This record gives sequence, structure tokens and C-alpha cells, in this order.
Amino acid sequence: MGPARRRILSAIVGSGSGALREHDGPRSTGSVGPRLATTLAASSVCVMAAAGGIGLLVQLYLKDRGAAPIVISLVASLDAVGLLVGSLAWGAVSDRLRRRPLLVLAVLGVAVTLGVLSLLPSAGVVLSLSFLRAFVRTGFVAMAMAVVSAASVSRRRGRNLSYLSSARALGFGLGSVGVGFALESLGFRGSFLALLALPAAGIVFVLLAPVGAGRRAQDRTVAWRLAMRAGLTDLYVGAILRQMAIHGTFSLIFVYMASRGIPPGLMGVLAAVNMGTQTLAMMVFGRLADRLGRRRVFLLGFALSAVVPLAFAVAAAPWQMALGYVTLGLSFSALYIGSTAHIGDRVPEARQGTMLGLYESARGLGGVVGPILAGAITPAVGYRGMFLTMGGIALVALAVVALRRTRCGAVPSEEAVA
Repeated sequence: MGPARRRILSAIVGSGSGALREHDGPRSTGSVGPRLATTLAASSVCVMAAAGGIGLLVQLYLKDRGAAPIVISLVASLDAVGLLVGSLAWGAVSDRLRRRPLLVLAVLGVAVTLGVLSLLPSAGVVLSLSFLRAFVRTGFVAMAMAVVSAASVSRRRGRNLSYLSSARALGFGLGSVGVGFALESLGFRGSFLALLALPAAGIVFVLLAPVGAGRRAQDRTVAWRLAMRAGLTDLYVGAILRQMAIHGTFSLIFVYMASRGIPPGLMGVLAAVNMGTQTLAMMVFGRLADRLGRRRVFLLGFALSAVVPLAFAVAAAPWQMALGYVTLGLSFSALYIGSTAHIGDRVPEARQGTMLGLYESARGLGGVVGPILAGAITPAVGYRGMFLTMGGIALVALAVVALRRTRCGAVPSEEAVA
């Protein structure tokens, strides 16, 4: 085939060379690398734009129906359950089956959940849809990341993953900005229908992507055992705790803003600050992860994550909340790029989908507990007390990954972990 190093993502998130290997797609053309990355990135923008808007809509919709804070926070918990279950299921399946039909199925599932929400269902249905939507959306994210990671050489893996992650952040930010203003002009039903068009467009881009089945995994080692052998245990545990803190903080953030008199349009703009930060920071940290090392980058992400809840605990004005969202964007970018590149370095190529899926599931497990805890303690300690509690949990996550150094070196083959 053509040269190993290729330019990727020129049409979506800027320039950069990809260094993509082509075992995961058709081998008939030298343009597979750029086409794979560009089409997956375009689909990511569409899918995540819908995801970026739905959180604000659902929280305010339930508030409008008189739901209690614990019920509203359960949306985030069920979203995390979907992330937990979906990451394990889709990651493992994508290592064995053709990924294009699976990606189409995942995006179609997102569209269906939005269609049902446009019927303005009861709170119980909204909660159920939160699980289903997260389950299918997570499948798309895990498979897309596995495709790009497996197609990347080690010295460029961080940069290649950052392009796809940046595209997701861009889409999420666009959705966050647009949905607040859509709600003010279209109402809940019209806003849900407007979001429905986004995953429909995402399906078109998936159909254009040269995504194949990938290399079949011969090793059947249980995922958690493989994680321990690869020296990744502390990273997964830290991800659980970090996500407890962040998911708990943001499970009631829009309700908190509403209590401060902030209109929905401004809420969307504030939430988009996070994704705007991520869009640029992902690419910066992708390069730093390749140059300075994965561990330094994801440790910075864990450290900044502990600052996020504390920033909202002291924030009084919208501009101060915007600073909290900037910190969130920087923390997630450093943590996610450093972590996923580190995992890609240390596990066999044929187990990329499973192990990246396990990482998403670890985050999902933390996301289940965090919002429940936040919703339970907020009536007793108030929003500020809840933010401080989440900040403490994030500090514990930092301690876990900082105090236990993993073994050096990567796992080069399946035989190495058999």
C-alpha cells in the first residue's frame, strides 16, 4: 500500500498527518487514511451535536414537569449506566464483527431516542431513554476510537486520537450553543425534532467511511485481567472516581443555573465553552502526549479535574462559571487523550476495542454513582456543599493515579499477555 504516514482530518478539524495503517479498511486506495478519519470525524460532529444539546433540554423539560432534583439527577446516572454497559458490549463486539453496520446501528439508535422525546413523554420514559441513548451513543464513540487507535503507529497515536476527539468536542459545543436558543424559540417539541436531523446526517457519513472488520482477536483474556497485566488498574480506578466527581457536579448544573436566574440561551453558551476549549485542547494535548509522554498528560488532567467542582462552588457570576467550564475542557482533554493513547500503547492491537470500551465503562461506573450521590446530598448541604464533596472525590482520584506508578513499556503483541 501507500506510505504509512498520511494527512488526516483536513476537512473537519484542521491539518495534521495521520500515520494510519490500513488493515481496518479497504486496501485498494492510498487515500483510505484521510477518508477514514475525515468521515468518522464528520459523523462524530453530527452525533455529538445531538448529545450536546440533549442534556440541557432534558434537565429543563423535567424541571418544567415538576420533577424533584433526585429524579433529574437520575438522568445522568442512567446515562452513565448506558455508558457502562454499552462500552463493554460494543467494544468487545467491534473486535469480532464488521464495524460499519454496527456504527450505523448505533447512530440510528440515537435518532430513534430523539424521535420518542419529541412526543413529550412522561418522566419515566425520559429516564429510560437516557439509558438507551447513552448505550447506543457509547457504541459509536468506542468503535470510532478503536478504529483510529488500531490504525495508528505508536508515535502518532495521541495526535490521531486527538483529531477525532476534537471533532466530537466541536459537535458537542455546537449542539450546546444552538439548543438553548432553539428552546427559547421552538419549545421542547420543536427542539427535540431539530436535534433529530443531526444523527440522520451522521449515518450518511458513516456509510461513506471505509470501515472494515479489523483484526480478529485470538486472545480471550478477560478484560480486567488484561488491564492488570498491562499495568492499567490505577488508571481505570482513577477514571471511576474522577467521573463520579464530574458527573455528579454536572448532573444538576443547569438546574443550579436556573436557580441563579440564568436564561437557557446563556446556559447553552456557557456549556459550549467547555467544548470550545476541548476542540483546541485535544489537538494540543495529543501532540504533548506524543512528545512528553502519556502519563504526564493524563496526570495533569486528573489534577485539573479536582479544580472543576471547586470552581463552581465559588462561582457567583456567569463569567466565573465560564472559567469552570474552561477548566473542565482542559482537564478532560488532557485526561482523555493521555489515557486513551496510553491504553493503545499497552494492549494488543486486536483488543483495542475491548480495552478502550472497558475504559469508557470505568468512566460510566463512576457516572452512575456520582449523580445519585449529588442528588441525595444537595437538599441537605446545598449546591455549594455538593460541589465541595465532588471536589474531594476528584482529589482522591488524583491520588490514586499519582501514587501508583505503572510498569514501563508497552504490550507489543497478544502473545505478551497470553
